[in-house]
Amino acid sequence: MPIPIFNSIASWFLKKRIHQIELFIKYPQEVQTEILDELLYTAQDTLYGSQYGFSGIKNYDQFKNNVPLTTYEDFEPYIERSRKGEANVFWSSEINWFAKSSGTTNAKSKFIPVSEESLNECHYKASKDLLCMYLNNNENSELFLGKSLRLGGSKQLYEDNGTVFGDLSAILIDNMPLWAEFSSTPSSKVSLMSEWETKIEAILEETMQENVTSLAGVPSWMLVLLNRVIERSGKSSILEVWENLEVYFHGGVSFTPYADQYQKIIPNGNFRYYEIYNASEGFFAIQDTNDSKELLLMLDYGIFYEFIPMDTYGTPNQKVIPLEQVELGKNYAVVITTNAGLWRYIIGDTIRFTSLSPYRVKVTGRTKHHINVFGEELIIENTEEALKEVCKRTNSEIIEYTVGPVFMEGSEKGAHEWIIEFKTQPNSLPEFMDLLDKKLMQLNSDYEAKRYKNITLNPPKFTLARKNLFYDWLKQNGKLGGQHKIPRLSNSRTYIEDLKEINKAFIL
Repeated sequence: MPIPIFNSIASWFLKKRIHQIELFIKYPQEVQTEILDELLYTAQDTLYGSQYGFSGIKNYDQFKNNVPLTTYEDFEPYIERSRKGEANVFWSSEINWFAKSSGTTNAKSKFIPVSEESLNECHYKASKDLLCMYLNNNENSELFLGKSLRLGGSKQLYEDNGTVFGDLSAILIDNMPLWAEFSSTPSSKVSLMSEWETKIEAILEETMQENVTSLAGVPSWMLVLLNRVIERSGKSSILEVWENLEVYFHGGVSFTPYADQYQKIIPNGNFRYYEIYNASEGFFAIQDTNDSKELLLMLDYGIFYEFIPMDTYGTPNQKVIPLEQVELGKNYAVVITTNAGLWRYIIGDTIRFTSLSPYRVKVTGRTKHHINVFGEELIIENTEEALKEVCKRTNSEIIEYTVGPVFMEGSEKGAHEWIIEFKTQPNSLPEFMDLLDKKLMQLNSDYEAKRYKNITLNPPKFTLARKNLFYDWLKQNGKLGGQHKIPRLSNSRTYIEDLKEINKAFIL
């Protein structure tokens, strides 16, 4: 089939999905109620369903009262039984795959169940929806005239007791539909390579002569690859290598710290950036309009949503609410019940609703990735907005950063300590930190209250990171590539101390 015809047919087919998306936008509560009913019915005869009386649950209030909130640690015994080959533990169909994820706050591996339903009705469905929305918004797109350069964290898959575990990227690639394999580069063989630096070289060999029209991957690692492309090709921009490149689909970490660097190596005002919100546990939200910073919450992927207001999270007064009760502008922890058998599972992400009709969100951080040692409630959204403005004012660029507390000792007050690796350093580092401190006070009233006249917090401390400090730290910890990311904020000094140990910079 000639490629232009394939492009037209694919575009027509994907756009048919728009009608179904419009349906859940119009009837969000009805769609979510139907999903919860289906999940409960499907799993009522499982071990978990019998234990918590799924067959007798007729509405959300009964579900909320009967079924406990869970973390991975709570749910792990059930997962281990399933991994050892026991059937019908928490989901009725066979669980053949488990996505292995260590996260950034815990070295212990997590094994997230991936069912046939979650593969097809969530992960792959979302991939098609992403293309559908993009094509619906860009009718002159020639996306399918070329290939999508995918950069996943794929590693080898391992078998254990008849089940398979590994990186989610590897599971998705291993089960990838033919249409997706046909339109992607590099090959599955290269995508599944384990050693990051060897894989980068293999990707360069396979892709630089391809007609790449889109990119897909985590911003931090994609930037590493693209800079290597420029270095290898001797060109001044990515568009001189792939002249038909038109869009970058990204997720996994906030794009804000990397935006300026991408605009420099892809100097085209018409180039599109589309953000996604997904994890090993599921695919949750997609940017559905051009040039937006909001993501449409996808309500028909076999996932039922609940939310915990962060001002009550982890307290005796903690409350959990359904989608219909969320409010604009509040920070919520996300709770999911899924078609892979996770029940009222706290995934560890925090979001803020920017629209209630339709439901659109922004990812604001992690429940564990904030600093609240002194009641300052500093979140990633605050730090990245502040850094973006201060970098602009000081003509500087950052590569990576992390922040941790300086604990009170004796009469000494607390503080925050920043480690920042610059691509372009500001003329005055003390001025940079002063501007950053003042911007954080503007953005966060709790931080401002603790910083007022140094009443609780002293001015932030600063460590200048040497070149490649964060890359070397990830390499030492076996976390190069894929979904691995730098922990931005922490209530402990673990990351700060580890980084300072291998850093040769000075402290202001």
